[in-house]
Amino acid sequence: MLQVPFIRENKAAVIAGLARRNFDATTIVNEVLVVDDSRRTLQTDLDNTKAELNALSKEIGDLYKAGKAQEANALKEKTTALKDSDKVLKEQLQVKEDDLKQLLYKIPNVPHPSVPAGNNEADNEEIFNEGEVPKLYEGAEPHWELAKKYDIIDFELGNKISGAGFPVYKGKGARLQRALIAYFLDKNTAAGYTEYQLPLLVNEASCYGTGQLPDKEGQMYHDSRDDLYLIPTAEVPGTNVFRDVLLAESDFPISITGYTPCFRREAGSYGAHVRGLNRLHQFDKVEIIRVEHPENSYEAFDGMIEHVKGILRELKLPYRILRLCGGDTGFPSAMTYDFEVFSTAQDRWLEISSVSNFESYQANRLRLRFKNSAGKNELAHTLNGSSLALPRVLAGILENYQTEKGIVIPEVLVPYTGFSIID
Repeated sequence: MLQVPFIRENKAAVIAGLARRNFDATTIVNEVLVVDDSRRTLQTDLDNTKAELNALSKEIGDLYKAGKAQEANALKEKTTALKDSDKVLKEQLQVKEDDLKQLLYKIPNVPHPSVPAGNNEADNEEIFNEGEVPKLYEGAEPHWELAKKYDIIDFELGNKISGAGFPVYKGKGARLQRALIAYFLDKNTAAGYTEYQLPLLVNEASCYGTGQLPDKEGQMYHDSRDDLYLIPTAEVPGTNVFRDVLLAESDFPISITGYTPCFRREAGSYGAHVRGLNRLHQFDKVEIIRVEHPENSYEAFDGMIEHVKGILRELKLPYRILRLCGGDTGFPSAMTYDFEVFSTAQDRWLEISSVSNFESYQANRLRLRFKNSAGKNELAHTLNGSSLALPRVLAGILENYQTEKGIVIPEVLVPYTGFSIID
């Protein structure tokens, strides 16, 4: 979340920046400052009360030592009143701090100055395009038909077991899925990312830490009995590894990767554009997460972009990169680039990765700090990206690599699958 001093010192810039998200922040920013003024007044009153209590305690001690018990006892009555006042002020201060935090939770991150204004995905900017779109044979099919034809993914069986959006991978389909996970993890660890196996259920504090709550409340699967959430992405448990951590500057850079299933309710998603693997409630993803010094986070961001590019080049899939506009940028992100693979059979682009720099927004929620060269605590920067999300990568492979004789496996994956064609 944004820091109050930053909002106070940059009020006009914060409001203008959030306007590029189509977020009118005027009212809530003013409310934040009013509540913070009250909080600061209460803090001053509390500090003054504590100082007076400390001074009285010393004076009472001195009086007892001097044998002036009657005068000391008289002052003790005053300390009782001050202690009552101290208790009330603490309670009032806690209420104001909670009110302030709840307001700050509702304010998204301010976009980086280079993020264009815009309403939705139609206003995103294509900044890079690479790879040749293959020319398919006549009668080429979308992946959901190929899945049925070659008996590698069973959507109807998944629907019977769980419901729509929970596919069952079979035979060579399951093997290809496992191959992609292993390949992505190997690429990430070879690039210096440390592999983690992470929990699939997280507590409320973890969801608040990365910004899923309160923004995405109702969009995650929630177990109310234990108050745990199924993760929508490995970003949540992976970034929360560093919650309440004080780092040294020498700890940077920190890079981790992990494979997890991901769970999203995706309420309201209907139609042909979400058919098959295009939109799921459960899917597999390999994530990369970085914790960086603020001075280096955008260099790290560029490095993550190049890393994902390298994977897609090896898979030989046609792709493009979009710089998301303010209206399409995620709630906690300062800047996001989306990678999309072109599906020749569907004649459309499929999002397969988002790489984001959150700057200090998540770190402030997480209380993730480092001790800088001046010996002061400073917020770190956090970044994350999909490397990669499997469903649409798999859809792109099935559709773009299909031939009349079967689906050819990308050369880089053959050592992982143990076969070169699905026929």
